[in-house]
Amino acid sequence: MSATEPAAGPAHGWDGAADGPVTVVLHGGGPGCHAASDFGAVMARRPGRRWLWVDLPGHGFPVTGPPPARRTPSGAAHALAVLLERLGLDRVDVLAQSYGGLVALSLAAVRPERIGRIALIGSRPTPAPGGTGRLRTDPGLGSRVRAEYYGGDGPSPAKMRALMAELEWYDTSRVPEPTVLARYRASTTPAALATAALPAPAEDLGQVLGAVAAPTLVLWGRHDPFAGPDYAAALADALPRGDLAVVGRTAHHPQAERPAAVAALADAFLSDRS
Repeated sequence: MSATEPAAGPAHGWDGAADGPVTVVLHGGGPGCHAASDFGAVMARRPGRRWLWVDLPGHGFPVTGPPPARRTPSGAAHALAVLLERLGLDRVDVLAQSYGGLVALSLAAVRPERIGRIALIGSRPTPAPGGTGRLRTDPGLGSRVRAEYYGGDGPSPAKMRALMAELEWYDTSRVPEPTVLARYRASTTPAALATAALPAPAEDLGQVLGAVAAPTLVLWGRHDPFAGPDYAAALADALPRGDLAVVGRTAHHPQAERPAAVAALADAFLSDRS
């Protein structure tokens, strides 16, 4: 089942056939990212889990309502909270990629009763978690890539393929063409084009990480160009109940490149109620 929310909330899809706790799926913030393209392969490997996949404001395929005036994790977290209340979901787990992880952490910090467990992939909520100083990270990479993708002659499938090969996949020969085309289409919707013109999210969530009471798995691609495993380890240490898993032979989207490994890690963590 799928549905489109009005301006107050994001578009979402619902797998109502399964039983058990609901796991919200939040996509990344790159051009054309949406829940189905980012996590479709993982969700297909865990059909017994009760998934709620969410396209955050300004992303995916929602066509109703205006685009967000600003693109911030806290703003998207508020929209997600509205959606959960509308669906009558008091408490959920979260599986999130990059920007989606910032949204999950932001909501968990201010509404801890809403979030059970979080598995986040490649998320950088703050420049230096825990004040750890120098870490291998490139904070301006996302903005540069977005400007290049939308600049010049504008978006194209060829640009999308190059973007995914450069940043998201370790083995560039395996980038799937259907995902390239799905991401390209999602990157050219009116909402996506309007969002592309907004400044990159500038919120530093470092001061709220200590308020995230939810057990959190920091899951990282060994070759993520945005930040290395040293950043991931520092982030896990900065979270009160943080844990760490690094997946080899992957870049920024390990859930797409090695979905079986990520599905097993995320499922084991999210199912652990100890």
